Amino acid sequence: MRCSPPADSEALALAARVDPKFQIVWRDKSPQTQAALARYFLPWRSKKAVLAPTRPRLIKWYCPFADQRQYPFGHRYCLNVYSGCSHGCLYCYAAAYEPTQPSAKLDFAAMLRRDLDDLERFDMPPAPLHISNSTDPLQAALEKRYGHCRLALEAALKYRHRFTTIVVLTKNPCQAAEYADLLRSLAILPPPHAAAPSFGKRPACLVELSLAFWRDKVRAFWEPSAPSIAARLEGWQQLREAKVAVALRLDPLFPRSPLGDSAPRSIADFGLMEMQSMEDLDNLIATARLNRAPYIIYSVAKICRPRGQPLAPAVRKLLACYRHLAGDMGLVWKGGSWRLPAAVAQPRIVAPFLELCRHRGMDARFCMQNLLATT
Repeated sequence: MRCSPPADSEALALAARVDPKFQIVWRDKSPQTQAALARYFLPWRSKKAVLAPTRPRLIKWYCPFADQRQYPFGHRYCLNVYSGCSHGCLYCYAAAYEPTQPSAKLDFAAMLRRDLDDLERFDMPPAPLHISNSTDPLQAALEKRYGHCRLALEAALKYRHRFTTIVVLTKNPCQAAEYADLLRSLAILPPPHAAAPSFGKRPACLVELSLAFWRDKVRAFWEPSAPSIAARLEGWQQLREAKVAVALRLDPLFPRSPLGDSAPRSIADFGLMEMQSMEDLDNLIATARLNRAPYIIYSVAKICRPRGQPLAPAVRKLLACYRHLAGDMGLVWKGGSWRLPAAVAQPRIVAPFLELCRHRGMDARFCMQNLLATT
């Protein structure tokens, strides 16, 4: 039996105990909204003096670890429809915390209904919904057997007034194209919708296609079980013809040869194949232009340690390359991953890529910038 939600006064008392790094989400909101946020996200029975958002089911706080002062637009949701991922991408940041074996979530449909019911009964204000940040929601074998992504999209359509932008992140656009009718319907905000006046020409539903490589030999090495480049290009074309908005996630960006003036100067010197030549990047950017992508999302590759496993040999080689590039500055350790210092990554990796985007007339957004623009 479900317990009754706290009354307004109790919910506001919960909100007053929120960790300072999350308080900005509650600040300057009406008491009704503050109470709704507290009911949905905060643990009602916790005795802790300081509370952080938690949600034990499916439609969760976007990132429970991030300082929300970096996200000034308020709360947003993340829905990971599966656990783990079958693609086996060697560079994947989610491998640091996701299980190695992909699986469906138990009682997915029932938990989804309960979350959506809570959004409704607590009168939650509309917010962005991201599907999925940690696992591909359109993994072919899982989706064919369980159809949880389709179920999530259908449910989001039924409760469309509770969401603003809906973003689907995937490496499998062919599967997404099978849901084109749903995706087009999700791009229409039902009247009256609280967020409708702020949208303008921005797509209210968007597929973010993850495609970091142009040559399938490179893809097969770094993303061994992900769809081929040809399959992704085909799916992208299908989505374009179906009038579904698709942004390109050229993400992550890797170092390119030459590495600098001092030896070693080549990616091959570290025992790695060239991952993203300037020609590769230009081909990807030109394809985004041809397919009328509204923008390109990018970030520089982070090196994360997989959950319960050592670094793969190729990733150890990439780490050695990073250490060489960083030199005396050293690598930055943040959020459980090694990163190149900005003073190295920006001129060597990012700036030449951005110049190609400018040449092709494509808007490029750093991943955090893109997140903040998704409202």
